[in-house]
Amino acid sequence: MTRFQTTSLCDTTFSRLVRRYLAYPLALALALMSGICSAGQPPLRFSIIESGVMPMAQIRDGQAVDGILRDLSLGVAAKVGRQAELMVLPRMRVHRALINREIDVRCYVNPKWLTDVYPGYLWSAPFMVQRDLLVSRSEQPIAPEALGAQSIGTVLGFNYPTLDALFASGTLKRDDARTQGLVLRKLAAGRYDYAVSNELALLWFNRGRSSADQLHEVHELTRDEVACLVRDAPDMPTRALLEAMRQMQDSGEFAAILQRYR
Repeated sequence: MTRFQTTSLCDTTFSRLVRRYLAYPLALALALMSGICSAGQPPLRFSIIESGVMPMAQIRDGQAVDGILRDLSLGVAAKVGRQAELMVLPRMRVHRALINREIDVRCYVNPKWLTDVYPGYLWSAPFMVQRDLLVSRSEQPIAPEALGAQSIGTVLGFNYPTLDALFASGTLKRDDARTQGLVLRKLAAGRYDYAVSNELALLWFNRGRSSADQLHEVHELTRDEVACLVRDAPDMPTRALLEAMRQMQDSGEFAAILQRYR
């Protein structure tokens, strides 16, 4: 059963904010500056994929309790004086919800990653650049074309355009796992020799691991700007949201969120 959580920086007590964001002054400052949330306004519905892993999202008991997307959603909602309802959904549910306009903000997307166009949504300013990498237990750089016939670790449902020709020819075979974290754990355990990972997930995975146990970038596959889709409708503060995201990018607030998880 899918659970929704309504979270607001405005209605959290000051003492809890201090404890939660002691190492993250930016979010506390957002809360203090945002003032009182608009009375009677419905929360803004942010979608988070239920298979998400840190540092993008930590899902516990069906709720997003930590991660870049949670912090981003709270910060953006606070900027326009609204609560953030974090909708943790399966990937296909997110697709259907966008078609039905049941999501107000969908972050961590790029037009090239989408197989559908969603009318009624506008693109925000990019908030980060995602690098997709070929990774290995070895440090030796290598291009995908030089790998020869073998299976590599991939995430179920993810598209990898730069590898499509190698998958189509059968040179490379996908070994799908449900999450990016599982892909990296299988690589570390020797289930295959190479996998695809985004840079942030790789950095998070290597946190606290000895140098001998770390995984390594061996080739950059893609470099894409990542942004948000914002529902454009009369009941939405669409322009205010887009402007808030632009200001957060220009002021370095987005960068500060990302830095916390590097």
